[in-house]
Amino acid sequence: MTSASWTMTATALGLFSGPEVALGLFAYALFVLVPVVAIGWAIYYLLSLPLRRQERARFFLDLLDKTLQQGQPVEQTLVAMANSRDKELGMRFHLLAAHLEEGIRLGAALERVPRFLPPQICAMLRAGEALGDLRKVLPACRAILGDAQSRVRGAASYLVVISFVFTPFSMFMLAFQAVVVFPKFKEIVRGYAGTSTSVFDFVVGHLGWLIAAQGVLFTLLLFSAVLYIGGPRLVRWLQFKDFPLVDGITWRVPWKRKRMQRNFSAILAVLLDGGVPEPEALRLAGDCAANEIVRRRAARVELSLAHGQSLPEAVAALDEHGEFQWRLRNATHSRSGFLRALAGWHESLDARAFQEEQAAAHAVTSGLVLFNGMVVGLIALAVFGSLVAIIEAAVLW
Repeated sequence: MTSASWTMTATALGLFSGPEVALGLFAYALFVLVPVVAIGWAIYYLLSLPLRRQERARFFLDLLDKTLQQGQPVEQTLVAMANSRDKELGMRFHLLAAHLEEGIRLGAALERVPRFLPPQICAMLRAGEALGDLRKVLPACRAILGDAQSRVRGAASYLVVISFVFTPFSMFMLAFQAVVVFPKFKEIVRGYAGTSTSVFDFVVGHLGWLIAAQGVLFTLLLFSAVLYIGGPRLVRWLQFKDFPLVDGITWRVPWKRKRMQRNFSAILAVLLDGGVPEPEALRLAGDCAANEIVRRRAARVELSLAHGQSLPEAVAALDEHGEFQWRLRNATHSRSGFLRALAGWHESLDARAFQEEQAAAHAVTSGLVLFNGMVVGLIALAVFGSLVAIIEAAVLW
């Protein structure tokens, strides 16, 4: 290299060294790396909420199972663990222990800490207390915990759509095109080609509806995300006792209805095997579904029993297809007990619910992507069709 080249290289290195480089790296870290890491951590935190609730419930159920296996009193053992000041137990565990220390039973204490466990598990533990053996309801409680994995998988599909398809930026761009770009472009097309194409006129005339449709879909996705983050507690706030709209919608969602039927049937089988009278078993099983529609239908079944119907005949109110009815009828003749006789049906309900939820998630996300592609395709067709019309008009000149 010549002396001039060495001089230029040294000058360039001098310009990009020292405080300037440090300041540039600091600005890059502050305005690029930190926001990216913060957004990534927030997405991870919110997306994994059901799994953290699942692990908290699993830990508590394992702790409960160990305590019962050792023959120790549940309430006193939980209070003793809370007094150890172990931070891994969590704030809500210590709050539960504080209520237990006042002499309250476990089921009543769980009602005072509603965000500690899912409402279905709380109801099942209360049913176990009524039965006199908490260990018999623990398998049914653990079966509920697997539902969180299906929810997270479905949420990941919706997250991709929210992140890359239906975003506020895409709606802003459509609105900007409708207000600024397309009116000017329409004047240019009419100035050169004499008239705009039919596709262009269609897009311009209906662009407001397309923006509104995207806004509605994006709002629905955000509302679903809020429900996902809020969990069962937020859903309870949206519920009205006299008009259970949320529970009615939940009952009509196929995979949720199957899981409620699974929970109801499992607890009913446990209670019947434990010798609990049928009316009381129905009431407790209805509470374990954590759904007002199921409670009301269980009350109708209980009323049918009071009028002399058998249990397999009366449960027709809980299953319009009659599958639960004939399975329960077969279970009444089984020597292995209700729970073992119905175990295959419970596994089938769980598998079908998982399949339906994942299929619905993929179908909805695929449909949203196709809708967004249709909007982009219409705009592209309108723009390029108009450009073709301008070129053809220029050739004729």
